[in-house]
Amino acid sequence: MRATAIARAGSLAAALEQGLLPARASVSLSEGLVLGLLRQGVTKYLAIFGHGSTDLAEVLRVYTDAGVTQVFNFRNEVEMAHAGTALAWVYRETCAVVTSIGPGGLQAMAGSLAAASNGVGVYHIYGDETTHGEGYNMQQIPKPLQGLYGQLTAVMGQSYVLHTPEALRDALRRGTQCVHHPYKAGPYYLLLPLNTQPRTIQDLNIAALPERLQVPRAAIGDRELLARAAALIAQSPRIVMKVGGGGREAAGAIRALAERTGAAVVLSPGSTGVLPDAHLQNMHVGGSKGSISGNHAMANGELLVAIGTRAVCQADCSGVGYPNARHVININADLADATHYNNTLALAGDITMVIGQLLEAIGEQPVDSPQRQAWLEDCARAKREWKAFLAQRQSLAGLEDPVWQRPVLTQPAAIKKVCDFAKAIDAVKYFDAGDVQANGFQTVEDDRPFETFTETGASYMGFATCALVASGLAAKPRYGVAFTGDGSFMMNPQALISAVEHGARGMIVIFDNRRMAAISGLQHAQYGADFRTNDGVAVDYVRLASSVAGVKAVWGGDTAASLDAALREAHAHHGVSVVHVPVYAGTAPEGGLGAYGSWNVGNWCDDVQRRYQGMAI
Repeated sequence: MRATAIARAGSLAAALEQGLLPARASVSLSEGLVLGLLRQGVTKYLAIFGHGSTDLAEVLRVYTDAGVTQVFNFRNEVEMAHAGTALAWVYRETCAVVTSIGPGGLQAMAGSLAAASNGVGVYHIYGDETTHGEGYNMQQIPKPLQGLYGQLTAVMGQSYVLHTPEALRDALRRGTQCVHHPYKAGPYYLLLPLNTQPRTIQDLNIAALPERLQVPRAAIGDRELLARAAALIAQSPRIVMKVGGGGREAAGAIRALAERTGAAVVLSPGSTGVLPDAHLQNMHVGGSKGSISGNHAMANGELLVAIGTRAVCQADCSGVGYPNARHVININADLADATHYNNTLALAGDITMVIGQLLEAIGEQPVDSPQRQAWLEDCARAKREWKAFLAQRQSLAGLEDPVWQRPVLTQPAAIKKVCDFAKAIDAVKYFDAGDVQANGFQTVEDDRPFETFTETGASYMGFATCALVASGLAAKPRYGVAFTGDGSFMMNPQALISAVEHGARGMIVIFDNRRMAAISGLQHAQYGADFRTNDGVAVDYVRLASSVAGVKAVWGGDTAASLDAALREAHAHHGVSVVHVPVYAGTAPEGGLGAYGSWNVGNWCDDVQRRYQGMAI
């Protein structure tokens, strides 16, 4: 009756307002949770039910039959966690990931690292051991301590064990504070003991369940601080602006600040498109892989303006990416991130609002001083060098590969071809971990934010293929192209089944080099030899993918022309398609796009750490 009333009214709030739903009702914890999530606008559940979630499953069956909720079943919890992350990240639809107790919860929690690392809010609901202590529950951690799964999830993020059903209101308030956090969202873990799920909450005040968090955007209240920042900018002709993923929502403001100050803008893998690719001040990505122009600007800038960045090791070369910087202006709503560097003037607040205040403090001062013009011309030369280098590497017809025993396309050439195709059809691009990811963020030529989603936060193998499934769950889906390596694809090939089941539409391109090329390359660079990063087992991905009904699989061939034809054929399929492309892996430098920064790994550690200790910032 409650589900029917909500369906008739169109929402939980409307049902309460119209009197179709009483403000108070005695309900099970499972139903109370569903009602509480409805209060926050959460209607979509990604689920793998087990004995630890049968009661919640029954409630969801009733509410789904009534048309109030939607439940999408999956085959692997890691895959499901990635799809939920993509649904929230790409389509801005908060969802809940539901698993049973034990291995299912552990796998979903592992997959949630992608959401945690990229600041994406998702509800994670896991079964848990019973609260009466009658003995071991199957699939609990076999150790005589209480609440071990809750302890595990609390290490990963915000966590709540619903040991007492009446604590639901507090659990959901904390949940929305985490999942809907305005600048540092993340996964929120709700653990439901098997025996508390069916427990009745007497006279639950439905109208008092917490609504979705809404907070005003924060600005800087200290005008003196803004004046000091403006003075630093005025006296610094060589400004490098590093934009992280947090800057994507503020692209217009960032462009205005860059153009007013004459800054050379360097992007992170997650912020491509904040400035259009061809913009004269866009120096492209910088960091441990980076680019000639991006790393040139980082190495020679004297004032660092950091915006929406966490200073991840690969983004700032493990802390040594700015050897000539003496001061930092850091614009970030998170206090820890805003104060990461030494000699920092931290402008903690909403990026768009803070930049607006800073522009006002700067005034209409000219940016065409001789020193600033010289700086931008110096960076422009590096950008022209980078573009010429890209064109040369991306135009190679192919290289003789020792494994394929014939000439095949290089990753730069193949990825460029697929990127151009994705741009032509206005597809969203997803990049998996590894060599495909690195060559990908060096290749993309985005003109606006959110054209590319590259999971560099956790660099989770298999994310891209699973993210494609989200188009079948979203209210307003976009055609997607997943760029994945052979190793990453095999982490979650069952996503093909989920994609067909849920009506996803998109393309998976498998760049098959028969090895972990990113690690092989690192081993060669550090030690002169690779070790145990490949196998001798060939896989026919066209046959493998074609075995799933509804999937169109195409051989990409060994040339740019054959790949182009395969992409067009795959795109014509109304559903999920797979393109298998053999690519070069070896020691020839032409096979990749190179690395331009430092990284605190392997036998580079001593040198990087020594330089870090001498850094001014």
